[in-house]
Amino acid sequence: MKILNLPLARSRVDRAEHLRKDPIALEALWERAAVIHFDGEKFLTSGSALRMLKSYEAPDNGDEFFLGLDGEQPYFLFMSPQISGESENYKTLREMGALLDDLQIGLAVHAQGLANWHIKHPRCSACGAPTTPALGGSIRQCSHCAVEHYPRTDPAIIVLVKDQNDRILLGRQRVWPEHRFSTFAGFVETGESFEQCVSREVAEEAGVLVSDVKYLGSQPWPFPASLMIAFEATIVDPENARPDGQEIEEIHWFDRDSIVDEIMAGELLLPPKISVARAMIEAWYNLVPMPDGSARPQFDSLDPSALDSWRK
Repeated sequence: MKILNLPLARSRVDRAEHLRKDPIALEALWERAAVIHFDGEKFLTSGSALRMLKSYEAPDNGDEFFLGLDGEQPYFLFMSPQISGESENYKTLREMGALLDDLQIGLAVHAQGLANWHIKHPRCSACGAPTTPALGGSIRQCSHCAVEHYPRTDPAIIVLVKDQNDRILLGRQRVWPEHRFSTFAGFVETGESFEQCVSREVAEEAGVLVSDVKYLGSQPWPFPASLMIAFEATIVDPENARPDGQEIEEIHWFDRDSIVDEIMAGELLLPPKISVARAMIEAWYNLVPMPDGSARPQFDSLDPSALDSWRK
């Protein structure tokens, strides 16, 4: 497969790093900013889009963080409790991410990742004193020893496992909704390369050995602070596939027909559309056309009554 256009990797905002060190410039930008409101879990929305507030509409108490520029338009995140009377208009990124355009998804992913980090790092890891936002919210600085703390990103691999017959192997975690299956994933450990992590995670979770690894793309995953690096991996011993019995309780091989059958029978629930896993599965599924050369029916539009006609 070619490099994927992943749903949360879209953005057209210039983060304008040079402006973060200029408090006078940031104050002027705030006065004409479009402001995203985030309560620590959900965004204020209007319909299926983020609601952009004027700076004077932001609540009185909270934190403002500079997100960047789109042309001459500055964007800020304002983080505080929900605005009174607006509770029904707050939505999570998981709920609305697939509906946002390139501008808004880039802003939302940056905003949530930044907010998550600020919430969880109120104190200095060097001396324990309180920290406060600085440089437009791009760092936190210790009030006692002046050490600067920067947001962290946790690298994680996610891999579409295939055999030599182009079947894919999906696994199910016991904590997921019933019938949910997905690709395999895991955090990169200290001193480990991405490729080593792919081989280790596939062996640990599915019991099979990787013979070939190909890079497919990456996207931020701010739940809370990951960067998902996507690969596909071919294995040489599909007969050895088995769940680890701890994190993965069930595994299943799928070809392009059986994945459709399972979805339509209500026995397979795919990952959400904003996920890397869903993008990888859809890219694999669409790579081979129908026998007559036509495009394959898309997962979101599967109609049981039309199944026979699609396969003729």
